[in-house]
Amino acid sequence: MYEPIDKSFFEPHVLELARNLVGQYIVHERPDGVIAARIVETEAYHGPEDRAAHSFGNRRTKRTEIMFGAPGLVYTYQMHTHTLMNVVSGPIGTPHAVLIRAAEPVDGLELMRDNRGPHLKMKDWTNGPGKLSKALGVTMKYYGHHWADEPLFIAEGPGGIEIETGPRVGIGNSGEAVHYPWRFFEKDNPFVSKYRP
Repeated sequence: MYEPIDKSFFEPHVLELARNLVGQYIVHERPDGVIAARIVETEAYHGPEDRAAHSFGNRRTKRTEIMFGAPGLVYTYQMHTHTLMNVVSGPIGTPHAVLIRAAEPVDGLELMRDNRGPHLKMKDWTNGPGKLSKALGVTMKYYGHHWADEPLFIAEGPGGIEIETGPRVGIGNSGEAVHYPWRFFEKDNPFVSKYRP
């Protein structure tokens, strides 16, 4: 049913890619079934010039090394107890990335419920980056994987959605970067995360 998107999809500039990812499917094929959600919110991180980016100033560490790789690679990192999923962007050597912030559940709802807990409302399964990874069953093992390869991949969505922009979430210590309108989200979608400056 779902097919990985062509690798050329990941080649545009990071701001364009962040916008283009909204509305596409994120799919995880697992032994116990397929989980799919439609991306409704992303954030662009503009590499060396962006104080909010892990790679600000071309910072190259064990964690950020994959950001210097080919567009479309998976950059996972951990924040507190959560795994966060990113799409590497930019030509090799230019460490840009897009954070996948939130998505709307589409397939594998029972698996998502099991992953997130039966006490939660569906809206709370995937309305934040750490929640989304947990719902999809995505772990750090996908670091360096490619988003055009199974079993974890981006697939083409239905299109025809209205996208809005705004400041990114939770980057209060990043100077002027706090105001950049580099968060892209589907208008009025209930699965978009709550904005917190």
